[in-house]
Amino acid sequence: MRVLFAAALALPILSSSAAAQQQRTLYQRLGGYDAIAAVTDDFLVRLATDSTLGRLFAGHGTAGQQRIRQLVVDQLCAAAGGPCIYTGRDMKTTHAGLGISEANWDRAVQLLVATLDKFKLPAPEKNELLAAISGMKKDIVER
Repeated sequence: MRVLFAAALALPILSSSAAAQQQRTLYQRLGGYDAIAAVTDDFLVRLATDSTLGRLFAGHGTAGQQRIRQLVVDQLCAAAGGPCIYTGRDMKTTHAGLGISEANWDRAVQLLVATLDKFKLPAPEKNELLAAISGMKKDIVER
C-alpha cells in the first residue's frame, strides 16, 4: 500500500518534469547559442568542401565567410526560438542567380543531418530543426 501511495505521489512530479522538458524552446533543447554556433561551424565546412556545393562559397574572403557564418548562426538561433535576430537579406534575394537545384537542397540537408548526427542531436530536436528550416526551401531552390 505504501509503495502504491509513493508511486502515486511521484506521478505528478514525473509528469511535470516531462511537461517542463516539452515547454523548453528548441533553442534551449539544442544547448543554446554556443551549441548552435558549433553546429554551424561544422555544417559550413561540410558545405564549403562538398564537391557540388563548394562552388557557392568560392570567391568569399575571410570577412565574407565570417559574415555568412554569423548570419547562419543568427538565423538558426532565431528559427529555434532563441534570442537572436536575423539581420540578413531574405532567402530569395540572397540565393537568386545561384542556380540552386532540388538536388543541391537535398545534398545540403544530408550534410546538415550528418552534422546533427555528429553532435548526437536527439531525433525530436533534429526533426524540429529540419522542419523549421524547410520553409526556406521555396525561396532557395531555383530550378
